[in-house]
Amino acid sequence: MLDRITLTLLIIGGINWGSIGIFNFDIVGWIFGGQSALVSRIIYTVVGLCALWCISLLFRSRENIIEKE
Repeated sequence: MLDRITLTLLIIGGINWGSIGIFNFDIVGWIFGGQSALVSRIIYTVVGLCALWCISLLFRSRENIIEKE
């Protein structure tokens, strides 16, 4: 379950980065009051931690991942 949550947050973060790269528009910053707003910084930090967690997915065997589902 934790893997799915972290992957979902990474997808949201990826969409945000895509919107910054393509349109120069930060969705998270826009929703929560700018990039330096406390809530935005918390969200950026949580997405970064999720990325660190998902690194472990690269080193797991496929059988272990399927068994957990």
